[in-house]
Amino acid sequence: MGDILKLGLILLLITSITALVLGYANDMTKDVIVNVENQASEVARKEVLPLAESFKSLDKEILNKIINENPNIKEIYSGYSENGDLVGYTIKTATPGYGGDVEVITGISLENKITGIKVVSHKETPGLGANATQPKFQNQFKDKSVSKELEVVKGSPSSENEIQALTGATITSKAVTKGVNLAREIFINNLAK
Repeated sequence: MGDILKLGLILLLITSITALVLGYANDMTKDVIVNVENQASEVARKEVLPLAESFKSLDKEILNKIINENPNIKEIYSGYSENGDLVGYTIKTATPGYGGDVEVITGISLENKITGIKVVSHKETPGLGANATQPKFQNQFKDKSVSKELEVVKGSPSSENEIQALTGATITSKAVTKGVNLAREIFINNLAK
């Protein structure tokens, strides 16, 4: 019985030390992780709203009101040209996909057009849903009007508001499209002038 107690205490000591080291490492790297995520989001904003040279987060009061009404909205940025004119918005959404939330940044110009989208985070199946990050899929959204809700179709699109689903990943295709549709609704109802 004494040997079992001794082994148990040794195991407890090892796991306690390991937990402390992991906690310390996590604490030391969390700021770095946040900075890397912010830089990636900045690059994505520039990709989806290429007309903009700089971005500014939407006024906190307005942003909080929008997020309270729809928790799938993660962030909204105003995009400005080189001379300071507002050119559009980027809206980050998170909608449920096959493996978890799919985060999408959607760029929308003041001309009521989607200027681009980028899937920035997902847990979708490699080779299937993960293909939502490929330009071939994402470029389908470019230059679509925000006036009509976008729909996912399995075959070739036959109208302006249709998006061709990824083969074997209809759930992911619908999650991305739902995020883009949510961004268009927020733009139409809260941001368009």
